[in-house]
Amino acid sequence: MSSLRSGSIGLFLMLLAGCTQPQTTSHQISQPVSVSQKSVTDSGLSDAHATAETRALYVHLQNIKKHHTLFGQQDALAYGFKWNGNDDANNSRADVRDVTGSFPAIVGWDLGGLELNNEKNLDGVSMKKMRTEIQAVYKRGGINTISWHMRNPVSGGDHADKTPAVKEVLPGGSKHELFKTRLDALANFNENLKVGATYIPIIFRPWHEHNGEWFWWGKGSTSEQDYIELWRFTINYLRNEKNIHNFIFAISPDRSRINLENFEQDYLYAYPGNDYVDIMGLDNYWDLGHPANKASAPEQLENFSQSLTKVATIANEHQKLAALTETGSEAIPNPNFWTQVLLKGLLANDQSRQTVYVMVWRNATNGGFNGHHFYTPYVGHFSAEDFIKFKQSDFVVFEDELPVNYKNINARR
Repeated sequence: MSSLRSGSIGLFLMLLAGCTQPQTTSHQISQPVSVSQKSVTDSGLSDAHATAETRALYVHLQNIKKHHTLFGQQDALAYGFKWNGNDDANNSRADVRDVTGSFPAIVGWDLGGLELNNEKNLDGVSMKKMRTEIQAVYKRGGINTISWHMRNPVSGGDHADKTPAVKEVLPGGSKHELFKTRLDALANFNENLKVGATYIPIIFRPWHEHNGEWFWWGKGSTSEQDYIELWRFTINYLRNEKNIHNFIFAISPDRSRINLENFEQDYLYAYPGNDYVDIMGLDNYWDLGHPANKASAPEQLENFSQSLTKVATIANEHQKLAALTETGSEAIPNPNFWTQVLLKGLLANDQSRQTVYVMVWRNATNGGFNGHHFYTPYVGHFSAEDFIKFKQSDFVVFEDELPVNYKNINARR
């Protein structure tokens, strides 16, 4: 999030059966497609030593491309607009489930604060709760993605402190050893992201929105080449020094700093190379009613679909997957936002339909710092009915329709 931040199928069926929730029409994702060995369906995965479960997740995402998009939300299981479940690690809840009867297919988490060994992240989510819920999502057949609003390693300020720092964390820099200890903390955290001896596959999205000027790793606070080196060092260190092979890496520039007429060049600013990226994402609040965007609603919708189309085209050229890694409309003022804006943009054409997942931002308790910082409806919100229709679309997939078979490299299509 940019400057808005201020301030095993049987198991999940049993879990769902044990709770009384609103019921919706479900559409199962056809028949499994068996992929017993490495094939074109996981081409684009950059880690040659990825775990079998991580490969299986990538295969699954490859196989749903064009057919479905997975719906996700940041911090969906940690708190909601009218509740905070941070202290109840054994009872998963989500505003999304309260409204639709299902958890989101993808749940986003953030590690901000891990670098200081904090017990809670920057949004007040305990690290223990995060680990427990990541395991629960995996066991139910869902997907986890992690970002990291790391504090500035030079100034000690937060992620929005733009004191130049990237050059100092690179090899030879004054904070390089400190930076490595922070990556070590991530590796230690990952050691607890297991079920039995199996590491849970994670879509890891570091150093996001790097083409914006609001983070210490962003444009204006560092050079293009130093950002590339930051990304490459991070991945190389995690893979080669810490032996982490359960991460799928997603890059996510921000749409507000991309000119549609010069989209490819702007999108590929500081692109670290195909050996370091698996998912080519886009963080796009700009075309979905951002208050600074003065274009008309029809113009924004057209630009939204164009942005998805162009990202998918670039991803195909690089043999990667395309995703809408952050998005949403704060407080959802349009009661038909879900079907008439988000879904309509996704379904615009064959390229936009290749967006394999969509993740909206969080529902801060009581609306957070401004009283209306939420991105999915809660029970009683005027967009709830349209959100249910969005879920019922054959194109959109929530967790109750998505068991990812992590064990056998089988994927549903």
